[in-house]
Amino acid sequence: MFTKYLTNNELSKEEKIQNFLEKAKVVCKKLSSKELQHLHIYNYNYTVDVAVNELGLDEELIYQLIDDYVAQIIKSKAQFMEYIKDLEDAGQKDMPGDYKLLRELAHKNLGVAKNLRILDAQKLLTELLNKDDLNYLMLCLDVLEACAVKLSPECAYETMQLINIKNNI
Repeated sequence: MFTKYLTNNELSKEEKIQNFLEKAKVVCKKLSSKELQHLHIYNYNYTVDVAVNELGLDEELIYQLIDDYVAQIIKSKAQFMEYIKDLEDAGQKDMPGDYKLLRELAHKNLGVAKNLRILDAQKLLTELLNKDDLNYLMLCLDVLEACAVKLSPECAYETMQLINIKNNI
């Protein structure tokens, strides 16, 4: 979804990162749609205060952990999409199938989101654990990725750059 911003060589790195952030905000507005309205995360903005207070860690460490989480989500999205494509190819689009791999990955990412007290990610990853509608799951993934970009746009940009380089080799 954000890959096109990597290839625009007319923009500086800072402009690309700003475009990432603006695109993420637009995607997060999808939360007002009927499909995701029940999650009640439309205006959610993460702050490290809760994690700092509850975990007893310093703010700098929390920000480092957030960058690790953002990189993990960006990297995981491709794997999630592969699992969904496999389910679609197996004819599971409208009926329950073997969601084991998708749910294992969601569970792994959910643990990190819970530890860092990232509420929007917790709700979206819980949807990935519990729902079977592949179109709905893809919407959740798009919003999850956008929420990760909002948390740390520069980290998301750098991670996507590395993925792009790796995939082009």
